[in-house]
Amino acid sequence: MTADLPASQISHAPLAGVIGMPIAHSRSPRLHGHWLAHYGLAGHYVPIPVMPEHLAEVLRVLPRAGFVGANVTIPHKEAVLTLADTVTDRAALIGAANTLIFRPDGKIHADNTDGYGFVANLRQNAPDWQPSLGPAAVIGAGGAARAVVASLLDCGVRELRIANRTRLRAEQIKAEFGARLVVYDWAHLGNMLEGATTVVNATSLGMQGKQPLRFPLDALSPDALVTDLVYTPLMTPFLNEAAARGCRVVDGLGMLLHQAAPGFERWFGQRPEVDDQARQVVQG
Repeated sequence: MTADLPASQISHAPLAGVIGMPIAHSRSPRLHGHWLAHYGLAGHYVPIPVMPEHLAEVLRVLPRAGFVGANVTIPHKEAVLTLADTVTDRAALIGAANTLIFRPDGKIHADNTDGYGFVANLRQNAPDWQPSLGPAAVIGAGGAARAVVASLLDCGVRELRIANRTRLRAEQIKAEFGARLVVYDWAHLGNMLEGATTVVNATSLGMQGKQPLRFPLDALSPDALVTDLVYTPLMTPFLNEAAARGCRVVDGLGMLLHQAAPGFERWFGQRPEVDDQARQVVQG
């Protein structure tokens, strides 16, 4: 029967979504829905709540259900690497994937665009940023921090200082990324800022509902660029204090927007523009 129907009635719009648990809080459906409407594209982007024990089964089913790809968030970003058929070098180096492409043959391609999103956010909002001018200081050693470390090294940072509440995790990153990394004790966070020209909070401290990131900023140069991956609130206490000291500050919302753009282009065929309208949509 379907052979006699017009192609427009038997084809379907591409589907994509974001996989995580919990996932109801995700801003990604709002962002991708905006881009689909703005560019007049057929397609849908939906939240997909998946428990860890069901991840492998869901990933096998999604391509058969018309999905062309998905974003991946907590707690699945590491696990999807073992389930993908191909993994990009940067996703393997970071040890996590946030973007999946489902090929026509059902195979899964895993990538990580967090580092791209981090750098694109700084390039857009601090166009004169020159990462090679001096040391970078990264606070935190989780998955997001790993993406930041990889991208800063790619940008030409010659010395990268890192500190984490659990020092061992920072030591592990140094072991993987090499001699340009210098590990600092959490108690010496303030010392890590001496001479740093790029400072990044890659922890959840300062997020709404979390404790603020508090440590002495006396050594922070007013010439430094300071950014926070947290975007709720946009201006964290850490960014407010850095701004009061004369630093250029960049909030974390742009990273969320920019990391989403490569996946959207692969799934729906249009490179979206990260502009003020996209920011306003995501902020609600």
